[in-house]
Amino acid sequence: MIQWRFLDTGRLSASENMALDEVLLECRARGKSPNTVRVMQFSNPAVLVGFNQSVEQEARVNYCLEKEIDINRRITGGGAIFFDQTQIGWEVICEKSFLGAGLPNTALFESICEPVVQALRELGIQASFRPRNDIEVDGRKISGTGGTDEGGALLFQGTLLVDFDVDSMLRALRVPVEKLKAKELESAKDRVTCLKWELGHVPGPEEIKSLLKRNFESAFRIELVDGGLTREEEILFNERKMYFESPGWVHKVKSPGNEQSTIHSIHKGDGGIIRTAMNVNMQQERIKSVLITGDFFSFPQRIILNLEAELKDVKADIGIISEKVEHFFERTDCTVPGFGASDFIEGVKKCLDKAEITRYGIPLHLANRINVVNDTFAGIIGKSPRHLLLPYCSKSLSCGWRYKDGCAECGECSIGNAYTVGNAKNMDIMTIQSFEHLIETIERLKDEGALSYIGCCCDAFYAKHMEDFEISGLPAILLDIDSTTCYEMGKEENAYEGKFENQTDVNLKLLRMVLDVTI
Repeated sequence: MIQWRFLDTGRLSASENMALDEVLLECRARGKSPNTVRVMQFSNPAVLVGFNQSVEQEARVNYCLEKEIDINRRITGGGAIFFDQTQIGWEVICEKSFLGAGLPNTALFESICEPVVQALRELGIQASFRPRNDIEVDGRKISGTGGTDEGGALLFQGTLLVDFDVDSMLRALRVPVEKLKAKELESAKDRVTCLKWELGHVPGPEEIKSLLKRNFESAFRIELVDGGLTREEEILFNERKMYFESPGWVHKVKSPGNEQSTIHSIHKGDGGIIRTAMNVNMQQERIKSVLITGDFFSFPQRIILNLEAELKDVKADIGIISEKVEHFFERTDCTVPGFGASDFIEGVKKCLDKAEITRYGIPLHLANRINVVNDTFAGIIGKSPRHLLLPYCSKSLSCGWRYKDGCAECGECSIGNAYTVGNAKNMDIMTIQSFEHLIETIERLKDEGALSYIGCCCDAFYAKHMEDFEISGLPAILLDIDSTTCYEMGKEENAYEGKFENQTDVNLKLLRMVLDVTI
């Protein structure tokens, strides 16, 4: 029987675990390491962002610093995760040829996850694989997985939730609200589970590791022999540890922030979220640089960096860009599960559409705060929108109108000022009280023959309900609101029901500019 190494590295820091991932994959690719199943734990709680993600966009950095939660970056793609001391990580590092793998795909992911599924079933938990890369129990994730490759070697890894600290996760991560809508879930507990919740007790780590070992042996038809690091692995590990705890690694993908020359967009597809940030020379109409981030996986790892380089200094013309992106994917041996060339083109197109808004005298840093659905900005202007939808959460907490439509226009909050601005333009103004009220209002406007409307909502609300806005069929210009939102505070359920008890602010400067253009 073929022998593999069973490597239990115990509790390490986040930087040590991430460094060791790179060392094991690199050494396997060079033929200097045996095929390996690794189990691991963390000495401190950690937020781990995916290879293609920005720390600033995915983690609440100040909270993590305050609570001594490590922040690091995986060498694999996917979304940000919270890894506490109870969780057990499992990994397969092996030759692709052993798995019959060329480019990784969902079928390969499922075959690697099967031993973990069987181990959970031995514990009495009816687990199953959920495409694209999760192990679930009754629709709730108990093990998220992902991978990367190098040469002829593959690293595929997963986390097994043992006794999960939901509160810490919600506070440490900027929970990707886009995913909640996609999976029709409204709270963290609805989308994850753990061994303790399923079994009513916490199995010991040695019992869990033994189950994993036995089921990998059975599924792969191998013998796992306990072993440690090779001499070469130890040398490389000691060399790499410092880099993996450095800002150069942790912040390898930097958030573009609010630079006035940078345009941002969000695109949601079957494979997750693509965030595109473009730096454009508006005078020369050329793309100076592109940053593509998100919770997707890419094989090989560098494919997104290569695509970004392909788009540098290209004319800001969607026809030219589409041709270059399509040709890039045709000639490149790569895969981004759940996404195709059209998804990356759409991300760029949304950025260019925002750049076009500047032609109406709206500066780019404000155009960045506009989302347009079911038409272009110019097209909606041509429809002369007469309806203005405002969010109740921007009304004063003490105001008697907060949970009612209408406004006294007393001037004590931004809503009153927004009513004044809208009334001066003869807009039909409504205060939206909840998500259901929003949908009812849009349907009523359509029935009454409205061709478009202008609305104000936070960017997170738009990202979550993007599909709902599009499905409504009514063209809209949506303006981002200011201040901390319910999504930032983890209170999206309260907002959904119209019970969010905090105050946001309508961006009055942006509202005035848009109404001046459209009316």
